[in-house]
Amino acid sequence: MIVGIDLGTTNSLIAVWDNGAARLIPNSLGEMLTPSCVSVDEDGAILVGQAARERLQTHPQASAANFKRLMGSDKTLYLGKRGFRPEELSALVLRSLKEDAEAALGHPVTEAVITVPAYFSDAQRKATRTAGELAGLKVERLLNEPTAAALAYGIHLRDGESKFLVFDLGGGTFDVSVLDLFDSVMEVRASAGDNYLGGEDFVTALVEHFFAAASVPATLRADPHFMQRLAAQAELAKRALSEGPRATIRVANGDAQYALELDEAGFEKLCALLLARLRAPVERALRDARLPIAELDNIVLAGGATRMPLVRKMAARMFGRFPACDIDPDQVVALGAAVQAGLKMKDAALDEVVMTDVAPYSLGVATTMHIDADHFSHGHFDPIIERNTVIPASRVKRYFPLQDTQRVIELLVYQGEARMASDNIKLGALTIPLATGNAEGVDVRFTYDVNGLLQVEATLVHTRDVHTLVIEGNPGLLSAPEIAQRFQALSELKIHPRDHMENRTLLARGERLYQQLRGDERERLGREIARFEQALGTQERRVIVPAVDVFRQVLDYFDHQSFLLPEA
Repeated sequence: MIVGIDLGTTNSLIAVWDNGAARLIPNSLGEMLTPSCVSVDEDGAILVGQAARERLQTHPQASAANFKRLMGSDKTLYLGKRGFRPEELSALVLRSLKEDAEAALGHPVTEAVITVPAYFSDAQRKATRTAGELAGLKVERLLNEPTAAALAYGIHLRDGESKFLVFDLGGGTFDVSVLDLFDSVMEVRASAGDNYLGGEDFVTALVEHFFAAASVPATLRADPHFMQRLAAQAELAKRALSEGPRATIRVANGDAQYALELDEAGFEKLCALLLARLRAPVERALRDARLPIAELDNIVLAGGATRMPLVRKMAARMFGRFPACDIDPDQVVALGAAVQAGLKMKDAALDEVVMTDVAPYSLGVATTMHIDADHFSHGHFDPIIERNTVIPASRVKRYFPLQDTQRVIELLVYQGEARMASDNIKLGALTIPLATGNAEGVDVRFTYDVNGLLQVEATLVHTRDVHTLVIEGNPGLLSAPEIAQRFQALSELKIHPRDHMENRTLLARGERLYQQLRGDERERLGREIARFEQALGTQERRVIVPAVDVFRQVLDYFDHQSFLLPEA
């Protein structure tokens, strides 16, 4: 069986196509959302999910989040003394989801469809595929997130004809896709996006405003514990403003107390630049699809950040109508991935569904422009595959050396839309030797597959010698031997047992609350933590089960007392 996975910046989900429908699989805590967080416990065990999120505040140096934004880079994140690449941390999240699915389904899970932002680069997509391999999964397909959301909606709409736009604002990325559904064919007309715009940026805006408006000393920016507490309170404020008109952020540092009151209008003004950035990808996608807003039958919201009223209001103003929210925006991408998994398995309920996708960005090479007999202009970007070309696609262009005596052609491959190559993303380089005294041309073929992965071939016209692009020195890619080595290293890590994760999550939550409290309340919670640890130490189910219920009630009480709530 193939599972569908939404590997998100903030949260991840896993789903399966079963009995003619997509359904989500809960984690060991019974939740559909698994936080995309990883932490190393004091005994060296790896914690994934809610327990790791709780430890972000208490043990920031041993915990990591938002690493999806670093996929495809050579960044190393240290959790304690151990360093991890972003794809290794993502692999730990994927492994946790895989174990949840195996526990629910009762058999091994080895294949998956994993979603990625439509605007992910070649290196980011390959890093995502590597993360799947490191988690012990064969990645059957990398599926663009807005296309997945469209699949989830399209299954319900497939009896009719519809043109709709998917507005996907997640924790770390923003994607837009324009789709046309007709005769059981779902055709992506155009995609656009911003890989560095998501719900986390709205939290960052609140954090920056808090420093300025609450007169917080700038020196506290260097305190990771304070910054994690502030980020958590800012996240709560963002959610509170989605449910009520006002919220207050309160953060303590020793005896100093800092507070800031916000209302919905002030939050919208604070995020004006972020909201403005949402408009450009929408306009580009509609322009490329050659579709006026008035011809759209529906606007579909996906991604947890679309829960914010200011985002929904902006979307309603932009499109002149209220967007559709029939499916939970946190879940719609995972459900769509499960639909794609069903298509891969050739499920009878999906026999008539056909889906097409597009290349979300242009791919090309750096060239030299001949101005006149004596003047050249170097470094221009020449697209070979234009953005929003239907994929899979293969295109070829012929290039020639500048001089008859030239001995090599340096082929520089880029992704982007800028006129000058240097303003785009460099994907790799290929050096092609030329025969002596022969100013031969070279045919450059780009092949872009349904997973968004690029292959480059250069064929010398005179000799028919073929050169294939090998991206050397790209810090974001692991070689096959490196993948095998890191797979072995991850396999040997001590992963916290899944059946104990609820207890470990409660303890992490208790530690986080303990650090927030003071005085008698802190002392009382300390006694409750010790009592719960003592119950766990008995290793007797009849003692542990009631202790879990009591301890959870205690934590709920202190959470209610110390976490911010919307103000009347």
